[in-house]
Amino acid sequence: MRRKAFQHHWALAAVVLLILGLGLFGCGGKDDTVKTDPSADKKVDEPVENVDLKEGSFSGDELGGKDAEGEDLDADKAAKPALLFQDVFFEYDKYDLSEEARAAINQDGRILRENPDVRILIEGHCDERGTVQYNLALGEKRAMEVKNYLVDLGIAATRIDTVSYGKEKPFALGHDEAAWAQNRRAHLVVR
Repeated sequence: MRRKAFQHHWALAAVVLLILGLGLFGCGGKDDTVKTDPSADKKVDEPVENVDLKEGSFSGDELGGKDAEGEDLDADKAAKPALLFQDVFFEYDKYDLSEEARAAINQDGRILRENPDVRILIEGHCDERGTVQYNLALGEKRAMEVKNYLVDLGIAATRIDTVSYGKEKPFALGHDEAAWAQNRRAHLVVR
């Protein structure tokens, strides 16, 4: 009986050590946990591609004028010119183009005609009202409406891709008409 109690305590101790070992050291695999700053949960006001570098910020000189792959930054600028496209705004629950929207697309079309090697992505966005599925479909209709207008202006359809973000990537944070109006848009990004 004494031997059985000893074996029982020994097995219990082994299980406790095993659990502690797994808890402290994991399963021996790579730790894929990403630790983030709680302030990183804030939404970004605009996509990274459209952020202007201010004086004193990172300019690439820190890498000797090279990007992360070692390519010349000036060559990258020549390959991807900094073009300023106008956003196209829409009325609530609409995807048809207003006169202001057509004027913005006409300006964007002029830029694309002057830069025939540039490919773009048109992002369709919505405000926060409505379901995720509904807003994804509406964002796609908005992006396609802008693409079709650009194609009518003579821009090759093969140069234009579309994506819908629905309400998932708002530009303006807020829960009022002023914010919603800024979020109902099609946004053009150089590919």
